[in-house]
Amino acid sequence: MSAPNRIPLSVPGRFSPLRRQMLLAPMLASLPPGAQALPPATLRFPRDAGSHNAFKTEWWYATGYARVPSDRGEASRLLGFQVTFFRSRVEATQGMQSRLAARHLLFAHAAITDVQGRKLWHDQRIARWSGEPAGSNPADVAHASTEDTAVVIRDWFLQRSGPHLQARVLATDFVLDLELQASQPVLLQGVDGLSRKGPQVQQASYYYSVPQLQVRGSVTLKDQKYPLATGSTAWLDHEWSQEVLHPNAVGWDWIGINMLDGGALTAFRLRTAQDTALWDGGSYRSGQGVRRVFAQGELAFTPQRRWTSPASRASYPVEWLVRTPAGSFTVKALLDDQELDSRSSTGAIYWEGLCEVWNTSAELVGRGYLEMTGYASPLKI
Repeated sequence: MSAPNRIPLSVPGRFSPLRRQMLLAPMLASLPPGAQALPPATLRFPRDAGSHNAFKTEWWYATGYARVPSDRGEASRLLGFQVTFFRSRVEATQGMQSRLAARHLLFAHAAITDVQGRKLWHDQRIARWSGEPAGSNPADVAHASTEDTAVVIRDWFLQRSGPHLQARVLATDFVLDLELQASQPVLLQGVDGLSRKGPQVQQASYYYSVPQLQVRGSVTLKDQKYPLATGSTAWLDHEWSQEVLHPNAVGWDWIGINMLDGGALTAFRLRTAQDTALWDGGSYRSGQGVRRVFAQGELAFTPQRRWTSPASRASYPVEWLVRTPAGSFTVKALLDDQELDSRSSTGAIYWEGLCEVWNTSAELVGRGYLEMTGYASPLKI
């Protein structure tokens, strides 16, 4: 087996290499009993694109937007799409010897936002996984590779195929058949991929993004297949951790935005029950490849307009003013009702959907996804 590749730090002719820092491992003796800080690590690929089975929680998260032909044939219909796979380690079964023991639970969520049709389509999957590699037995319908991105639940998958990622979702009312191709280097979140998520050092994750993915493929809605127009763009997040949420955190607000000039904006805050920021962070990488990491306390999320779900009665801010060290932006949902009910898989009701981003001169500067959790009920991870 060949040695794993390091992170590609530049795309020839466009991006300058990112400076990496060497960090000292934290002193664990000063932590509360049972707490454990994640040590700094050098992420290597393709290995770190795969599953990290020793960690409690992990997810692969692809979102994007596309133009498809309208009913009259021209490519003017705007769609948003998301495909998310989750892995949750089941500690009680780790010592079992049976290959059939469910050592992990795999979940998947998928959705399409039809802006023109004013409708959100969504579906979900859940399966048990022993942690063993996939075999030739057709019964091996749920697995996640530890060598590269390849996570499967029956007829849903996200996996590497040559230089591309392929995503296929056969949902009840829609089909996603996508090919995602990187056009930029991996974006390390936090400090070299170690992203702090709370006031205590154990509240952190390993986290990287791949923004500005070029997308090809098709979307099928109610048996009508639509090819994606050139210029369709996606964003990939991959994150794994032992502990993310502080006990006082009820949820989070997050944006991942492909800027129209080729840049990438990430911003998040962990929120208390009193709607105050317990922790915040993010990053900005310009279209020329200059990266800035946002320190805790440098961001502000201010709700501008709210929408109340008729299903859950949760009230979501569907328009935000987000102030960052890279500038202030207005984030607007393109459809108010993008609430997902995942109680039959992950157990949560949350809002996740396509949005646009405008600058202070009222110019459209980006599109991406907004995610808001913990508004229907406190989130448990």
